[in-house]
Amino acid sequence: MAAKKDRKDFQAKGFAGLGGIIDGLNSLLGKIEELGEKGEEFKKTGEITGPGGKVRGVYGVSVKVGLGDQGVTIEPFGNIGKDDKTGRPVVHEVSEPIVDLFEEEGYVLLVAEMPGIGQEDVRLDLKDDILTIVAERGAKKYRKEVLLPACYSADKMSMTCRNGLLEVRFAE
Repeated sequence: MAAKKDRKDFQAKGFAGLGGIIDGLNSLLGKIEELGEKGEEFKKTGEITGPGGKVRGVYGVSVKVGLGDQGVTIEPFGNIGKDDKTGRPVVHEVSEPIVDLFEEEGYVLLVAEMPGIGQEDVRLDLKDDILTIVAERGAKKYRKEVLLPACYSADKMSMTCRNGLLEVRFAE
């Protein structure tokens, strides 16, 4: 009897046990299947090559699995997109970096991966709850707008960038 009560308490706190894990995996598999279908459609629209027939584009996805109601989030990154007029794939000059946002006690931490970039190459623009990241060094160019969980002032923001890993902290 106590085991049933413990399981109900566990589930009530947002941990659905084995059933929740299976539901989460089913949701993840559904999202991956959608990606596969989109990838197949994307593949059929054409090839992207640069001078000499070499591929010059980067495209990938970041899959994040959260607890409870957070579910599965799939975010694309890279410099390949669709042309607005023709719908054909194109390689953009500017890449979109992978970005993770962590809400910690007392601060929010944003981490962005931008290989080949140093601190002197990064520009940040903060307007209310939107942070725009722009970075450029030689042929490597990155740009990303990130919606923050709250509005922050620039004086509560600090930044470090080492070996292409940008960390931005927002004190609360």
